[in-house]
Amino acid sequence: MKISRLLADGAILTEFGGRIARRRLELQLTQASLAEQAGVAKRTVERIEAGASAQMSSLIRIFRVLELLPNLELMLPDTQPGPMALLRQKGKVRQRASGQRQANRVEESKPWSWDDDT
Repeated sequence: MKISRLLADGAILTEFGGRIARRRLELQLTQASLAEQAGVAKRTVERIEAGASAQMSSLIRIFRVLELLPNLELMLPDTQPGPMALLRQKGKVRQRASGQRQANRVEESKPWSWDDDT
């Protein structure tokens, strides 16, 4: 199954768990041996493969054993500001996102009404 933004969270977790299970089997690892090598409980591996949520640190440990850590780089690539942004920021690192622009905001000057005039 292809993971897309249209899938529900549960469906994505189930697909994710299935992929982890298939990779484990490719490497000829049992759930117990994967858990031992990753330093997590066997129940954690069972839950992840069944599609339950897990702590990120447990996933990273399991990815390390399954040799999947390089794939995290593809999932969340490091982004750098463009040259114009660097000039505007004068070398400062951005730490906050700007809010909505004024054009996107609801007009606050109009009083609220039920629109009964129609």
